[in-house]
Amino acid sequence: MPTALCPGSFDPVTNGHLDIIERTARHWDEVIVAVTRNPQKAQSRFSLEERQEMLGEAVAHLGNVRIEALTGLVVDFARDHGAEVIVKGLRAVSDFEYELQMSQMNKRLSGIDTFFVSTSPEYSFLSSSLVCEVAKFGGDVKGMVPDGVAERLAKHFPR
Repeated sequence: MPTALCPGSFDPVTNGHLDIIERTARHWDEVIVAVTRNPQKAQSRFSLEERQEMLGEAVAHLGNVRIEALTGLVVDFARDHGAEVIVKGLRAVSDFEYELQMSQMNKRLSGIDTFFVSTSPEYSFLSSSLVCEVAKFGGDVKGMVPDGVAERLAKHFPR
């Protein structure tokens, strides 16, 4: 299968995100990780450029993955970049309810299918927001995020 698109805010990227990206990279010839601003959040913790850089470092070992910035509709980006499918990770039923609605809208707008990949159990509790909350109060996020992200979180939330 040629190209898959993994869109998200990745603010910051977690090991759960990496799990989905790595597994997607095993099944598609090319994977575009599209970094966007989450419209449901007032502001991002890290700039778009910082998030792209963190992701680039985290997926450097994957030769078929590239990082891009996404503005506008995901389906327009997918079409413009030749992506034939959108891949989304699911942690819980609550993720599915939201992502199902999004996938149906995307299908209606463009005909592009969404593939859902369930997160590996060891990462099912992770979210960027939760990781940031732990880091903000001085908790250890090692093993939850790539090392480079843990270092940036420590700088972002000094003790």
